[in-house]
Amino acid sequence: MTKSESSGPGDAGHDYDVVISGSGLAGSAAAILLARRGVRVALLERRSDPEAYKVLCTHSITANAHPVLDELGLVPDLEKAGAVRNDARWYTRWGWIEPNAAHPGPELPHGYNVRRSTLDPLIRARAADTPGVELLTGHRVTGLVQEAGRTVGVRAATSRGEREIRARLVIGADGKDSAVAKFAGIPAEQYENARFGYLAHFRDLPLRGGIGQTWFLEPDMAYAFPNDDGVTVLAVLPDKKRLPAFRADPEGSFLDFVRALPEAPPVDSAERVTKFIGTVDYPLHSRRPAAPGIALIGDAALTGDPLWGVGCGWALQSAKWLAEAVAPAAAGRGDDLDRSLATYARTHRRRLSGHQRLAVDYARSRPFNPMERLMFSAAARDVSMARHMYLFAARLIGPLRFLSPSAVVRALVVNARHR
Repeated sequence: MTKSESSGPGDAGHDYDVVISGSGLAGSAAAILLARRGVRVALLERRSDPEAYKVLCTHSITANAHPVLDELGLVPDLEKAGAVRNDARWYTRWGWIEPNAAHPGPELPHGYNVRRSTLDPLIRARAADTPGVELLTGHRVTGLVQEAGRTVGVRAATSRGEREIRARLVIGADGKDSAVAKFAGIPAEQYENARFGYLAHFRDLPLRGGIGQTWFLEPDMAYAFPNDDGVTVLAVLPDKKRLPAFRADPEGSFLDFVRALPEAPPVDSAERVTKFIGTVDYPLHSRRPAAPGIALIGDAALTGDPLWGVGCGWALQSAKWLAEAVAPAAAGRGDDLDRSLATYARTHRRRLSGHQRLAVDYARSRPFNPMERLMFSAAARDVSMARHMYLFAARLIGPLRFLSPSAVVRALVVNARHR
């Protein structure tokens, strides 16, 4: 059920088990998964338009999140909306890594490339139609309600003034600049990103094999992801040493960068359907994902490097981990909420901290280190190593398994044979 910004303190349904700030991917997914487990949810969205969507995004959901999409019941809707299964090939100085080349093994798991203008309204509408969820648009969180050292609700500004919404648990799903985290005093560990990024959407941009392409140019990066409605997201992520040229001429610098790519997509013959969108400074950060009466999910808990395209997948996964951990306690069914939040925090750290450490290191905008050279070169020369790399890129395996002794030995053998 959706309520507009005109909802006021006197309206029915003012008392909830959980209040979620942010109705994007993470917030809407958490609302659905919690409500299905018997939790009463207020889903707050600061914008009044239920069709609002996130603009700056890779528009790609990695395969690790496919089970969450399936549980949410969104897979048929995404397929119907034209979402593209995100097969991929990656350029390196050793040649192309092509995990979906002919191979006798099983088909690789997949996620989807889909524009947020399609995805966000779709999942938000699904949340609003879920029994137990009330979508409150035009509600901007302005503070937290706290008692005895824990958070017990939020204050939100609406067109009719400020209102107080109380709940057992407040969830921050409000992005990398999370207001919930700020008001709760949860600091972010911030790491510099030595690359900047520009992207634009193009229609009728053919890609080899019709699948996504990524270029590792050491240290510069670029990618082209085909999306719904025949639109391709094309992004460049150069080292900041190139920033003065881009600032002087964003469009010309962008197009020149793309034209110089190996097997460059024919950008000059395609129709650009959006403006160029840039971010000069996009640091990575990590926050403690739980505090008394507070949980953070999606970018509010961890913001990765956009060059890896993992943010959407982790938003969905963190929503699921939280719902699984806290639903009984949030619904008041006797479980200890703080203990449940600690379980969620442990899962979040265990599943994502290793990935984030590697991303932080590579965000320094450096060439490949010796281990990366070993694994990428082997993947360019051997399809089984390419498939192994795909599992890691899709976040289906973690760093320890990706760099396991057996995988490293296999890479050494592949490269020795090549030489």
